[in-house]
Amino acid sequence: MSDLDLRDLDAFAAIARAKNFRRAALDQRVSVSSLSQRLRDMEERLGVRLLNRTTRSVALTEAGEMLLSRVSPALSDVRDALDRVRGLGDMPSGRLRINAPPPAVDLVLAPMVAPFLRAYPQVDLEIAAESWFVDIVAQGFDAGVRYGEHLALDMVAVALSPPQRYVVVASPDYIARHGEPKHPQDLLDHSCIRVRFGRGTIPDWEFEKAGREIKVSPPAKLILNYPGLAQRAARDGFGFWLTFEGYAREAIASGALVSVLDDWCAPFPGPFLYYPSRRQPPPALAAFIAFVAEWRKRERRDPK
Repeated sequence: MSDLDLRDLDAFAAIARAKNFRRAALDQRVSVSSLSQRLRDMEERLGVRLLNRTTRSVALTEAGEMLLSRVSPALSDVRDALDRVRGLGDMPSGRLRINAPPPAVDLVLAPMVAPFLRAYPQVDLEIAAESWFVDIVAQGFDAGVRYGEHLALDMVAVALSPPQRYVVVASPDYIARHGEPKHPQDLLDHSCIRVRFGRGTIPDWEFEKAGREIKVSPPAKLILNYPGLAQRAARDGFGFWLTFEGYAREAIASGALVSVLDDWCAPFPGPFLYYPSRRQPPPALAAFIAFVAEWRKRERRDPK
């Protein structure tokens, strides 16, 4: 290790996570050329190629995969130690990186961001919205957000919000032309707007009533992964859309969308903030956890 230092390893990990030199350079706050040169020097000193790169892509070699798997936890521990030292002052500081699915970002985290940053001005917050699961330790995140059924057993979990629910909505015009479903199976005879997740899956629509669970896979008039476009398509009369109630609440209240099958849309637990249980959270994350606890108390006192 005498010929490498932590800056080399941190630069390599940043490139490996981003799989893109420009994004990694922004993260490292250096130029693309200097980052590229640092990696070339590192590979030359090690005598092995760590990344295969073309003009369009960056991919880890077998040696790079092995190095990243060993280096990421160590770098995380170093960052944790440095954050703890910084945290010995009066105010938590440092960067806090959180990975979360887009609905949790839009409907749960977004209202918290400004109040949290005002309360902790020395914390730099980074939120990555991704619809697939990642290894938060390997990818350099301090914490992640998931729903309960996807939480690993070795993680500490903190509830972020009250229960949530899905709604099935369509425009009044669509319902006037095609009728209102009375049972989830009726959706098989309608045009629907479906969501494809980041890894390519299109999940079934799940319903529950009086302990009875039903899954349906209705025909898709439109498939997308962006709720803004989905809501526009539903408003424009292209079919039924299953979505988080928070995305459709204002449109339902205004009459632009109509909610159906409400008795089949049961509440479910909201998302959880999670982080590794093998160590105490760094100061910036500890501050966010305390902030969330106070936020939840205010929600219970003043429910919307």
